[in-house]
Amino acid sequence: MRIAITGGKGGTGKSTVATALAVKLSKENKVLLVDADVDCPNDDIILSINPKRIKDVETMIPRFDKTKCIKCGKCGQVCKENAIVQIRGKFPILVPEQCNGCNACKIICPVDAISEAKQKIGEIFIGKKGNITLVSGKIKPGVEESSLVVHAMKKYIKQTQKNYNWIIIDTAAGTHCPVIAALLDADLGIAVTEPTPLGNHDLTLILELMKQLEIKSKIVLNRSDIADKKIIEKTAERFKSEIIAEIPYNKKIQEAYSKGEVIKHKAIKKIAEFLK
Repeated sequence: MRIAITGGKGGTGKSTVATALAVKLSKENKVLLVDADVDCPNDDIILSINPKRIKDVETMIPRFDKTKCIKCGKCGQVCKENAIVQIRGKFPILVPEQCNGCNACKIICPVDAISEAKQKIGEIFIGKKGNITLVSGKIKPGVEESSLVVHAMKKYIKQTQKNYNWIIIDTAAGTHCPVIAALLDADLGIAVTEPTPLGNHDLTLILELMKQLEIKSKIVLNRSDIADKKIIEKTAERFKSEIIAEIPYNKKIQEAYSKGEVIKHKAIKKIAEFLK
């Protein structure tokens, strides 16, 4: 079963829940944990795993043949990422960090002046601890489109995912492209939130996204006792979801997190029992 731990708001405890759930399920199962927050992966820190780089992530980048180029500017016009700067009467200028390798420039070129080259945009890492295998990705600093690294990670794990009882995908915060890439093909999405106006606002966004993607959603309420949880309950009812576990604002949890340790709380056991 493929479970996505997600949430619209940053800092709500997605990685905290994902790592703790992975440890709990690994007591009796083989677990594949995928850290899909490629802009800022941190599951390895919480689990005290030292992952090793196993693969570079590359994408297409255009190479311009100035002996063929007629400076028509069509490549720049078709580039939706604004990776090609076209000045009238000049050869195209490429901003490689903006390029997502879509090939549109090559297709539109009327004189076949664009060929394919490769650029490294990120890396994939793997590490193990007990019955947990951690696969994480890291984007190259300055590269704009992180969803390409997430897609590469998911393509990589397809080779071995059948060897695991559970696949847990720890997504980035938000509802942008890398989060969508991480959520695709999930059997269940668990949104981690908190009972605050900001938490509720971003919970609404992520539940709406999962509805559009036709992914069944549930909610974990972190720091559940810092405010009235009715605001979250109303949102859960609106999206026909439910709160499956509540984690209070607890000093021991806070201390464990600050030390980069996996939290231990009965709420994690409750989540695991719900999944079974």
